[in-house]
Amino acid sequence: MLQKFGLDWFLLALIFVVAAAALWPTPGVTGGPLHVEWVASYGLVIVFFLYGLTLSPEKMRAGLAKWQVHIAVQLATFVLFPIVVVAAGHFLKGVYPPEVWLGFFYVAALPSTVSSSVAMTSLARGNVPVAIFNATLSAFLGVFITPLLMAWYMRSTGQSLPLESVILKVVLLVLVPTAVGQIAHRWLAEWAKRNGSWLKICDRVVILAIVYNSFCDSIQAGVWSSHDISLLAGLIVGVVVLFFTVYELMKIPARLIGLDREDTIACLFCGSKKSLATGVPLSKVMFGANPALGLIIAPLMLFHFFQLLIVSVIANRFSRDPIAEPVKA
Repeated sequence: MLQKFGLDWFLLALIFVVAAAALWPTPGVTGGPLHVEWVASYGLVIVFFLYGLTLSPEKMRAGLAKWQVHIAVQLATFVLFPIVVVAAGHFLKGVYPPEVWLGFFYVAALPSTVSSSVAMTSLARGNVPVAIFNATLSAFLGVFITPLLMAWYMRSTGQSLPLESVILKVVLLVLVPTAVGQIAHRWLAEWAKRNGSWLKICDRVVILAIVYNSFCDSIQAGVWSSHDISLLAGLIVGVVVLFFTVYELMKIPARLIGLDREDTIACLFCGSKKSLATGVPLSKVMFGANPALGLIIAPLMLFHFFQLLIVSVIANRFSRDPIAEPVKA
């Protein structure tokens, strides 16, 4: 049933670790008996090494020529998303606590997701090379742009982010492992391809450890004690509205540029999605020991779930459309 909507065991595991943290946070707190923070910290290097290892330069080059699509997608990812969230925060400031607004802007500042964007574009019979190029380029740019956007937002809202130390951590924990993985791609590409499923499990176990540790620390610190189920309902509404707002706005440049069906699908799917795989590990680098980290990444986790669900439905509908017909999402 989950596979039908592009979902898998990982989403169930995310729900499980959050529930486990809520019911009994002590084992997973920083310094607790499980020492999950060790996996969360050192696993970052593994995650980004594997990303560099599995990144294919050949597939990147295949989609290079469609520069209009690339510009539209990257502007949507790093400009349109932040504008929508900032505008919403201005008019709806009291709807969410500051930590949640920070989490929404963190979603807006993140790069697009790679695997699901490509998979859904393929299912919808869109331009797969363009999707691969844009999702990968977005992930690369996000390493630099996301910290800068977050530093601007936090300073504009009276918060602080030590940008210099964050950039240093990004270089050491993200850029260097990614670069080493990309160098190793030359010799280990076939091995990585054969063992892709195991490498994906390794990557996701690290993400689960970070989520578990973050929620355990947040719950133990009492961050969630002043909130009830209404916050969760409000978060769900917020992430769904955010997705559809950006998705619908993305249709405007697609029409103005005159993109064909395949390019439009790649543009819509890549430009409206955000990466949990990048966002969770990067949040550990950027927000460190912030006790509200579980609250900050909650919008990202929900956005990830609903973007998969919604785009899966849209992709399945596109897959049944005659190729000659224009896109009508």
